[in-house]
Amino acid sequence: MKAVGYGKVQALAAPAGDPGRRMEKWRQRAPAIVAAISLLLLWQLIVDGFGVPTYIAPSPVQVLEVFGKEGEILWINFWPTLMEAAAGFALGNGIAVVLAVWFVHSQLAERAFYPIAVFINTIPIIAIAPILVLMLGNGYAPKIVIAALICFFPTLVNMVRGLKSVSPQMLDLMRVLSANQAEVLWKIRLQSSLPFLFAALKIASTTSVIGAIVGEWIGSNYGLGSLIIEATYNFRAPLLYATVILGAGMAVAAFTITTLVERRVLKWKPGDVI
Repeated sequence: MKAVGYGKVQALAAPAGDPGRRMEKWRQRAPAIVAAISLLLLWQLIVDGFGVPTYIAPSPVQVLEVFGKEGEILWINFWPTLMEAAAGFALGNGIAVVLAVWFVHSQLAERAFYPIAVFINTIPIIAIAPILVLMLGNGYAPKIVIAALICFFPTLVNMVRGLKSVSPQMLDLMRVLSANQAEVLWKIRLQSSLPFLFAALKIASTTSVIGAIVGEWIGSNYGLGSLIIEATYNFRAPLLYATVILGAGMAVAAFTITTLVERRVLKWKPGDVI
């Protein structure tokens, strides 16, 4: 059994607005905050101390200035990437959940199509991207499909495992109660699969952003991926770093939102981290 510290027990037992609980939360987050600030200071010291040219590695201060001077460019390119990542996240995970339910209820379908899903997952996404651009054009569609593909397989694997994780005793009980397949699915299988599903969704929430950015590298004039390419070829290192940080921030925000939704849905499952 996992031991729980006295301070954490106090934080869990205290009311939501209790100052002691807020202080405990800050204690838990303090190491990450201190580590991030320390890395930024080290980065600044290395750039200044060794006289690193700006076109190679700008300082944190120079990157921060970009958000003020060229914030409009970043903001304009932020929205297409966010839309592509969100649409790809919904599409890829939606298809994965539907296929997982089908596989659980049909062994023939699982034997036929699961190997195909594995094969598609083995193809590097950077190799699929040009093919999708040729097939779907140069608009939003190929970027959304790429984001969906990169989300699809982890969710499929986790969802199949989650749907099959129901104990045989529980299935026997449902048969005794004359439950049909739909009732077993909604009342038992989906409930048992939720921890597995959210584990996959937290991965997909970050990889969908990666998929959208990779898709924008292949023949796009908008989005954070396109801005990364433009900044790289024009040696605009501060803009490049700012774009990368903005993309990483989008992925972290998506991960955090997914974790918060998990906590709301799975109230019976304790969570230790965001």
